[in-house]
Amino acid sequence: QVQVVESGGGLVQAGGSLRLSCTASARTYSNYVMGWFRQAPGKEREFVAAVSRSAIETDYADSVKGRFTISRDNAENTVILQMNSLKPEDTALYYCAASTSTYSSYRHAYGDAYSFWGQGTQVTVSS
Repeated sequence: QVQVVESGGGLVQAGGSLRLSCTASARTYSNYVMGWFRQAPGKEREFVAAVSRSAIETDYADSVKGRFTISRDNAENTVILQMNSLKPEDTALYYCAASTSTYSSYRHAYGDAYSFWGQGTQVTVSS
């Protein structure tokens, strides 16, 4: 079983930045594709970003491209989501997830590609 834990959420004004962190307890963390998803109140969960095992490949939702950056440190079992130029519509509960599947830009944009999920961290952007 892999434990996934997010941190770093909070309240920020529009235009500001936040840095979300996610750690996973896996012994072989580098074997996992890591992703971020978010869910706003009354809305479906949506894909935000994903990073391949080696960090060579990354993908982003169109709504966050150019503003968010996903990165990982396999030595620290950590994945980071740097969020800049935040907008009120970025307000959501952000989830980190781990996947054992081979990386695919298409597949890892969907939640069912991931086996392990964190509890989420709240991001609130005020206007």
